[in-house]
Amino acid sequence: MAYSLPTTVTQQNAVALEADGLRDLAALETVDCAALVDFDSTVLAVLIAWQKKLRSVGRTLIIRNPPQKLQVLAQVYGVAELLGTASA
Repeated sequence: MAYSLPTTVTQQNAVALEADGLRDLAALETVDCAALVDFDSTVLAVLIAWQKKLRSVGRTLIIRNPPQKLQVLAQVYGVAELLGTASA
């Protein structure tokens, strides 16, 4: 089972989205970004918060289908390893 991000993740829904994801940590182990179209850097804050929570209980966050823009944002903010796209 995977947690699917909505089409839009911005400041307007990021706090609610983060809380929603934290309610089901088992589903959070895999996050599907396939539907993600309209987003800003707040999506990274949500993903990082989920990653921290999962790590605190000995689990790992896996991101599936990250859009190119999300990969670029992760590179710019220095968190590309979150998406498994860190360059050497």
